[in-house]
Amino acid sequence: MTLELDSIDNLAAASFDGYLVRKDLVRKYSRQYPVPTYVLSFCSAVTAQVSTRRRLTRGLQIVEKQLRDRTVRTGEEELFQSRARESGSVKLIDIIRAKLDAKNDCYLAELPSLALRDVRVDDAMVRENERMLTDGFYAEVTLSYDGVIAQQQGGRPFKIDGLRPIQMSKPDVLDVLSRSTGFSLAEWLDFLLRSIGLEPAALTDRAKKVALLRMVPFVERNYNTVELGPRGTGKSHLFQQISPYAHLLSGGKATVAKMFVNNATGNGVLSVSTTLCASTRLRVSRSIRKTA
Repeated sequence: MTLELDSIDNLAAASFDGYLVRKDLVRKYSRQYPVPTYVLSFCSAVTAQVSTRRRLTRGLQIVEKQLRDRTVRTGEEELFQSRARESGSVKLIDIIRAKLDAKNDCYLAELPSLALRDVRVDDAMVRENERMLTDGFYAEVTLSYDGVIAQQQGGRPFKIDGLRPIQMSKPDVLDVLSRSTGFSLAEWLDFLLRSIGLEPAALTDRAKKVALLRMVPFVERNYNTVELGPRGTGKSHLFQQISPYAHLLSGGKATVAKMFVNNATGNGVLSVSTTLCASTRLRVSRSIRKTA
């Protein structure tokens, strides 16, 4: 709580109150609860606003209570299911996925932390959140229990009554960013770097540009980059969360053929240009093959 806000922080707080995250506070909780860091960031941004110390202190109390009561640790699966049965419903933070049960013409949701694979979910909720039909997403879920259905043969007593997606990409993000009045160009670039967890004061101008370069494919057509690095360094997270139009191949599904050749047409994905010569492309291909 001793972190002092500098000029960039104060500008950001005035423009984006309710969207800012204190990274030092996120690190405080990162090893205490079984959820990704960006989930902690979302909870902190929504409840622990940074504009005043009093609001921050009150917000932190809410964050701690939510994380303590709504995250499922190993061995607590039956405890949360029992709470849902005893009180009628329970709130938890979990990944939610869905699949179509063609035999019964309905959708079923999956909550991995509770080891539940047959949770009832309304069709309208699936249509409003189609991403749960692909790789799923983290959400604050309201899970209910119906004892009458539980007594039926093959009954599915658990149901998703409500959910609030956590840190999902939204098409109206530019409307939020349009509030950024008062930033100079240099301050805005420093704010972007700080937003992805880098401290601009510790970087040279060239290092700042390199860090921002990985986001160029979102705003420039036919711009191809290859990013290599160990797992858990945020390579996938940026491209998965920053835009609903990004398509991510993850989990070892990408091959050299998929990345450099369109399998449908046989044409190369990367073309030889002034920034990527043929010899460079061959070296990058070999590097990817070694790290696959």
